[in-house]
Amino acid sequence: MIIGKNVIGSVSIILSLIFMSSCQKEIVDPVKNYSFFVAGHTYGQPGVDNVGLHPPFQQKFEFLNNRNASLGFLTGDIVKECTEKNWNEVDSVLAFLDADVYLVAGNHDVSDRELFEARYGRTYYYFKKYDDLFIILDPNFDHWNISGLQLEFLQKILSEENQVRNIFVFFHQILWWSENNKYRNVRINSKEGRADTINFWSEIIPLFNKLDNPVSMFAGDMGAVSWSDNYMYDTIQNITFIASGMGDEDDDNIVIVNVSIEGIIDYDLIAINGDDINALGELEDYILPTKYPVSIGEIFQGD
Repeated sequence: MIIGKNVIGSVSIILSLIFMSSCQKEIVDPVKNYSFFVAGHTYGQPGVDNVGLHPPFQQKFEFLNNRNASLGFLTGDIVKECTEKNWNEVDSVLAFLDADVYLVAGNHDVSDRELFEARYGRTYYYFKKYDDLFIILDPNFDHWNISGLQLEFLQKILSEENQVRNIFVFFHQILWWSENNKYRNVRINSKEGRADTINFWSEIIPLFNKLDNPVSMFAGDMGAVSWSDNYMYDTIQNITFIASGMGDEDDDNIVIVNVSIEGIIDYDLIAINGDDINALGELEDYILPTKYPVSIGEIFQGD
């Protein structure tokens, strides 16, 4: 679901245009340099009832507008409680962003799935823009699995949309994490709802790993509490894994993705506490230690 200055208050019209069958593609714009931002756990700190979104994030809206970020993705836990009041507040504050903002459902956001879908439509969808493919997934349907009709949707999109440069994939839970694999030491916000074994490595990653395209995957269940990490970065073969989030007011962050006209990607890790947006350094500096296994097979065997 897209939210922008010109669409709030026109939800029913947008839904009829965007979501048909699995989903409807947007018109592909001419290729150009562009940027988008990714923000995780934007309701902020558990136990705090913010009006709208996490205040340090809202305070960076002018910065994002000045950066000319044309798109934005909120990677889940956008609201603490899924109520009309909270969503009205979110819609109101997002109106101050120039970017078209896409919602990625977290477990908090679909605690009342009927309400969420009535307002914003289907929770998994895709679109093409600037010759790149954007896919939003919802692991909340099946205990962190991408299964059933959603898996069929993903398989269909990847088989049909082969004339693209980069592929960007967004979901809330850090699906690559397992207590037995390379990512076991990554501290995530929560394992709520996770099945003992999920199909991320066995069924989802092979769909992307066989492609020639660079793939970037983003998750947003980080940084809400003191025991959680605030960001992580890793690459395996053609796939980059990025998780980020906010809430504990220590190293809160967003990620800006810059795509050149040639399709080359670089990332900016933006600190949102205080005035120094570069306080956290480079996102790529946080790549996981290379002592861990790095092959897809080794990781899957550990899950």
